[in-house]
Amino acid sequence: MKKYSVMHKLFFFINSVFATVLLLSYVLPFVSPKLIPAFAVFSLSVPLLVLINAFFFVYWLLKLHKNALLSLLVLLIGWFTSPPLVKFSKKEIILNNDLKVMSYNVRLFNHYKHLEDVTTEQKIYDFINNENPDILTMQEFYQSKSLNIKLPYKYIKTKSKANKFGLAIYTKYPIINSGSLNFKNSANNTIFVDILKNKDTIRVYNVHLESLKLNPKKENFGEKDSERLFKRLANGFEKQVNQTELILQHESSWKGKKIICGDFNNTAYSWVYQKLSKNKQDAFLNAGIGLGKSFRYLYPMRIDFILTDKNTTINQYKTYNDLKLSDHYPIMTRINWK
Repeated sequence: MKKYSVMHKLFFFINSVFATVLLLSYVLPFVSPKLIPAFAVFSLSVPLLVLINAFFFVYWLLKLHKNALLSLLVLLIGWFTSPPLVKFSKKEIILNNDLKVMSYNVRLFNHYKHLEDVTTEQKIYDFINNENPDILTMQEFYQSKSLNIKLPYKYIKTKSKANKFGLAIYTKYPIINSGSLNFKNSANNTIFVDILKNKDTIRVYNVHLESLKLNPKKENFGEKDSERLFKRLANGFEKQVNQTELILQHESSWKGKKIICGDFNNTAYSWVYQKLSKNKQDAFLNAGIGLGKSFRYLYPMRIDFILTDKNTTINQYKTYNDLKLSDHYPIMTRINWK
């Protein structure tokens, strides 16, 4: 009985630690990574912390023990103050005049053979053409000789004429303006286009914030490698701040209809998401269901987003999490304007 009591106390102590860390993480969106770079690293672990606290809640609840109240309280605070990790209901309305918007980090169309399947590139093209989006934004784009995306208008921005890697926006509607923000000291970037749909001009941003290079198969979480990983992440978050500020400055001059798509390389519990989503709607939160996992990692991570202005009606949201042609899953939403 005494041994059980010791284990009981130890288990609750561990529970208390994870509950405290999750509670503290709720302030992450309001603290710039420039101020405390190391602190920002924990924004990536918030989904995991939520799941751990959910486990502790269920564990104590099954034992009919009052300790369940600790994790329950912390989870409830997060539910009312942070974007939910999981959505339990979805919206699915299909209208003929909906705008279908897809965002997809295509991982260079498997140019470096991350997957053994030599048909991966063509399978991505087939998937996109079959889904037939009206607007398509791609991150980690590669200007392949086999490129076969059947949308009439496009804007492609690569790092240089010789370097075929970059970002792309394809659309069914004429592009009347386009440009690039040209991030400094980064392989990543943000581009934009203004498209003409009937009499409406719609600005579309394709965002790819600084990559954190997370790879669960290669990372070594031993003492030395963990320290190196932590420093790399902190440096990446600092770059994301500069890039986010540049995007916000650029978009502030546009007062019309707006869509922001892309791979933020950060979660909905981060400073960059909080800034970029301010006064906008998150398509997943409005119409999605489930965890919204968009990155193939050890635990659910939603780092790919489609944001729209407040006047948008979001009718549907889908994550294609059965499509494993990249380390990201494509996401698509159907939207309309009020």
